[in-house]
Amino acid sequence: MFLALADPTRRAVLDRLAEGPASVGELARPFAMALPSFMKHIRMLEESGWIATRKQGRVRTCTIQRRSLAAADAWLGRQRAVWEARTDRLERLVAELQEKEERE
Repeated sequence: MFLALADPTRRAVLDRLAEGPASVGELARPFAMALPSFMKHIRMLEESGWIATRKQGRVRTCTIQRRSLAAADAWLGRQRAVWEARTDRLERLVAELQEKEERE
């Protein structure tokens, strides 16, 4: 899931889809690449669960998958809590060392 976010093109596509559904053509318009190359980004986002696509006639429409956003947010929240606890412990240790240094 997070590998898909490593690319700025895919992040830009998700930013655009946060505003609402869009066709692949609309999504590809701002990027200087051939449509087959852009479709690789769309496939990666779809396979990773960030978006869903639906084809109607000749138009493929993409929508963001809110469940994936919620899952990523939950994981990031857990990681944030772990790292905040670690940095809080580090801050206490530094403060204790500084107090000890000042007493000596």
